[in-house]
Amino acid sequence: MEKVNILPYSEGLAPYFLSINREWIERFFAMEPFDFAQLQHPVETLINPGGQVLFAEWKGEIVGTVGMKNMGGQQFELIKMGVLSKAQGQGIGWLLGQAALDWARGQGAGKVLLYSNSVLAPAIALYRRLGFREIPMEPGTYQRCDIKMEFLFD
Repeated sequence: MEKVNILPYSEGLAPYFLSINREWIERFFAMEPFDFAQLQHPVETLINPGGQVLFAEWKGEIVGTVGMKNMGGQQFELIKMGVLSKAQGQGIGWLLGQAALDWARGQGAGKVLLYSNSVLAPAIALYRRLGFREIPMEPGTYQRCDIKMEFLFD
């Protein structure tokens, strides 16, 4: 497999956060107002409040991304994880997930949460391989989500 580079957020990479996530969101669901807010304004919604956005570069192209939203209290939410269709099956999601968890650990996180939808079976399987466990979901959090998972640091 060709080397995958995980890159931290930079203004030059910002457009990929929107385009990569828009591809999968619109394939399975519809973009919601909070999607546009996070994807079009990652500095204001994620970076400045203490979060991060990471990108995967493969074969000289940005093909994947993941966001980490600071929830306060040493807790982060893994959001907007996507890999372009043409790059799926290369282990890029795994590398992004590991990098996101490593970043959160470096911030002193005790836990990382995520919300997803069971229709995204490959993503759910990836989260489980990364060490996330399903937990009860509170009502009314996100319209399209029907599963909540958490990763606890030792």
